[in-house]
Amino acid sequence: MRDVAAYATAGAREPFARTSIPRRDVGPHDVLIRIEYAGICHSDIHTAREEWGTAIFPLVPGHEIAGVVEEVGSEVSKLAVGDRAGVGCMVDSCGECRHCLAGNEQFCRTNVGTYNSRGYDGEPTYGGYSTHIVVKDAFALRIPDALSSDVAAPLLCAGITTYSPLRHWKVGPGSRVAVAGLGGLGHMGVKIAAALGAEVTVLTRTDAKAEDARRLGAHHVRATADGTAFKELRSGFDLILNTVSAELELDKYLRMLDVDGTMVNVGLPEHSLSINLMSVVGNRRSLSGSPIGGIAETQEMLDFCAEHGLGADVEVIDATSIDAAYDRVVRGDVRYRFVIDTATI
Repeated sequence: MRDVAAYATAGAREPFARTSIPRRDVGPHDVLIRIEYAGICHSDIHTAREEWGTAIFPLVPGHEIAGVVEEVGSEVSKLAVGDRAGVGCMVDSCGECRHCLAGNEQFCRTNVGTYNSRGYDGEPTYGGYSTHIVVKDAFALRIPDALSSDVAAPLLCAGITTYSPLRHWKVGPGSRVAVAGLGGLGHMGVKIAAALGAEVTVLTRTDAKAEDARRLGAHHVRATADGTAFKELRSGFDLILNTVSAELELDKYLRMLDVDGTMVNVGLPEHSLSINLMSVVGNRRSLSGSPIGGIAETQEMLDFCAEHGLGADVEVIDATSIDAAYDRVVRGDVRYRFVIDTATI
């Protein structure tokens, strides 16, 4: 067991402060990663502020982790000291259920979150707002040489959260995809959907980010505030990727789907939403959701992003700015992902 420096919050809406946390000794199947960058996901904020339920405090968030391997266990072969590696939203799973055996560890009923979870030893997990992490090699990802660590870190959540549903619903050339919201998730959804060959439309409240949307790969941008887009684009999409974490009028969006179209929700608002079933019955539409992907799919996503030059758009901050960054994320004042330089911890 070793202690490492970290930034933690002691309670809901308490400020972040420097502290130390325990990391286990490196076992035969473990790797020790010196963290270089940790992305700030909106999920971190929801969790730290207990908007999704009771959290385990002190809380060290962070599941968008990129760094360098400093030590490997005796049975590790996939990574070596000096390799760049990442850690996403999971650090363990049972390895035996049908989901784990199929490479879908995200659906394992007893998987272990990178933070705000408890490992199979009963101890709480601590995330990437720290200098080091010890993780099973099966849950460590190789960061391709073509991606710098700062722009790669957010891919471990924002990247896979958008890549997984786009692949699952077989988006490709000829697909008409709308991305609702242009934030940390949405900007990666646009990049990936465009790289897959889809015709991409960004649905955003105003035109303020229209230039950015086109730079990221969108073919069209439609503001939704005045309501005309919902009428003019009715039955116009095969897939809507909803990345918004605020409450939306789902019926308006569902009616923008063509026959057999699907609206996939990856943003998670605090409160429940409702729909009129007529919005799905008419065109045999579907309302669905998607979490992250499995470990193999996450590696596939990293390799895809490297091949197409798709890193996240980031603003690098020091650890003392975490609280201010949280407030800015809630205001939508970031383009498009804050990343903590852990050298400042």
